[in-house]
Amino acid sequence: MLTIKRVPTVLSNYQEDAAPAAGCGRNCLGDCCLPVSKLPLYVFKNAPKPTPHGPQSDFFLNTVLLGQWENRMSRGLFRYDVTACETKVIPGNHGFIAQLNEGRHLKKRPTEFRVDRVLQPFDRTKFNFTKVGQEEVLFRFEAGGGSLSHYFESAPIKETNPPSVVAINVSPIEYGHVLLIPRVLECLPQRIDPDSFLLALNMAAEAGSPYFRLGYNSLGAFATINHLHFQAYYLSVPFPIEKAPTERIPVKCQSENGVKVSRLLNYPVRGLVYEGGNSVQDLSDMVAGACIWLQENNVPFNVLISDTGRKIFLLPQCYAEKQALGEVSQELLDTQVNPAVWEISGHMVLKRRKDYEEASEAYAWRLLAEVSLSEERFKEVETYIFAATGLVESLDEQMDADETMASTSQSSPPVATPLPEDCLVLQ
Repeated sequence: MLTIKRVPTVLSNYQEDAAPAAGCGRNCLGDCCLPVSKLPLYVFKNAPKPTPHGPQSDFFLNTVLLGQWENRMSRGLFRYDVTACETKVIPGNHGFIAQLNEGRHLKKRPTEFRVDRVLQPFDRTKFNFTKVGQEEVLFRFEAGGGSLSHYFESAPIKETNPPSVVAINVSPIEYGHVLLIPRVLECLPQRIDPDSFLLALNMAAEAGSPYFRLGYNSLGAFATINHLHFQAYYLSVPFPIEKAPTERIPVKCQSENGVKVSRLLNYPVRGLVYEGGNSVQDLSDMVAGACIWLQENNVPFNVLISDTGRKIFLLPQCYAEKQALGEVSQELLDTQVNPAVWEISGHMVLKRRKDYEEASEAYAWRLLAEVSLSEERFKEVETYIFAATGLVESLDEQMDADETMASTSQSSPPVATPLPEDCLVLQ
């Protein structure tokens, strides 16, 4: 259930012209302005167990998030109108989605860091989200600990509770494209930690729609800002990766947390699929642990949070490495498509009309096949991930036939080799 607590506020802090400016006067998300702000606050309920499928309140998604996103669009805060971009489903068995967004790569903020290191220190001299204006923020998103969710139209920030915010992506890929920025004032670099990952799963659960997904790109896997953030948007068709068959991996977990792990099959990018768990915390901790191993061992990766937070795709990748080593064809490079989480999931954002009009399933497969680790390298990474998260593959364990869908993967790119540390990719 959801309750709304209203306060007698006539004007928001973005609209008040008469009041003197607080902080530095730029109304930003830095230490100077955010602590004295009174942004809207959404406090989500405590959900100790995964939320079952069924009717849920649409207040969070439709009114709070998408409603406020449309408000920012009407105020001209986006660099272009993404709702005017042409979109189509590419004919074929997988249903890849193509969007024509001709100006995005010119209007999008360029990458300001090296792409050969997954973990890099936060740099205040580079662009980061503390420099964003509060008019781009839709609301704060924080845990409440109770059984009900609450929405406050204006709320002060407590010193003991570092604020996490949901802001618009000013260069959107799709309708409702937002950023979840955990503990923004702590200036965390782009690296997964258990608390932030759990926050992302709670956002997916609160949205309550299978068409609202969250994604994460590590450095080296086409994150463009080294300040911790997740992306999310609404698209009312299934992603091809969500429809791909999977094969349950017979594993035993030391903690008996109920999380099921599978491998993607018949999809151009190799990956692991996590679902279930005795609690949201169990599922979150398992995937966060896998992400932490990847980032600490310099393996770039992407994450798709699907099915209202109940299913998570973990996708190690090597496209930037291949770019640097000259192993990607010029034909693919000419498209200027950087395969991050949305492209890997099957939503291809194309920058040239020629590519859009000629888009085919064979092209999408060929591009994504270059992203994937080889079978040998993937198996090696998988083994390390299982060891790091307390999983032991048990070949003797009998698998339920209904949970195993056998198929043959068609992608087998060459083994990725580590990048020399001084090797940079220009984007």
